[in-house]
Amino acid sequence: MLSAKSLFQEIVDNDESFRLFCSIAASGESQGGWENARIAALVPESERALAPKITRHGADEDKHGRIFNALLRKRGLEPVEVPPETDYTMLLERQGIGLAHEKLGADQPLTVRDVITYLAHSRVTEQRAAEQMAMLLKHFADHPDLGRAVRMISADEDNHLAYSHEELLRYTAAGHGPYIRRTLRECALAEIRVHRDVSLAVMARMGHLLGWSRARSALLAAGIHATYAWERLAGRRRMATLRPPTPALRDALGGPATPAPEVA
Repeated sequence: MLSAKSLFQEIVDNDESFRLFCSIAASGESQGGWENARIAALVPESERALAPKITRHGADEDKHGRIFNALLRKRGLEPVEVPPETDYTMLLERQGIGLAHEKLGADQPLTVRDVITYLAHSRVTEQRAAEQMAMLLKHFADHPDLGRAVRMISADEDNHLAYSHEELLRYTAAGHGPYIRRTLRECALAEIRVHRDVSLAVMARMGHLLGWSRARSALLAAGIHATYAWERLAGRRRMATLRPPTPALRDALGGPATPAPEVA
């Protein structure tokens, strides 16, 4: 039976597919760490109180990258180069979503609107990350190799999502609601498109490594297209609405980053 658990188990059990999966994940997390560090350094003076939370966000992303690399080392594997068609972060940037690396690489302070753009981008992408980690947590929380990593990263992604909601609601109350709503809609539409394209590219690579039949690959591709159609019509609303965090997740990034032991 084809299920999320059986599919991912097949990827985990094969060294080459696991190597590709962890390499893609580590690269994306490390990229997010760099972006958040640059944003924290460039926030305008009026928003400096937010800088420690952005720094914490970046430290968590760096930690996740180290975790995925540690999982590779435990299997005696080296990272592989990430195929460009699977680079979720860079493909989003090419769609004009978030803050361009050219802007982050400069030394000019960001504007308040730039900070809001970053938060809207985080709101959408962290929704995806939290959902994906929740799926892995459901099926692999007790896995002997992956369990501890999955539990730690999933908790962090929930914190990141809560933080994005909380800060955007604060900016909404300060009068930035129209820009936030427009930016969230644009980000959500672009993200579901990029997620579809990256999912198709990753599954094509995995199919090649694992020797999937044409019928199985076609079935998986059809499922990805169906998910995209649903998200395009209705599912994107979950990414473009704001809600207050639960009490347990308020001020989720208000403290120092959780240390990352060698979880693998």
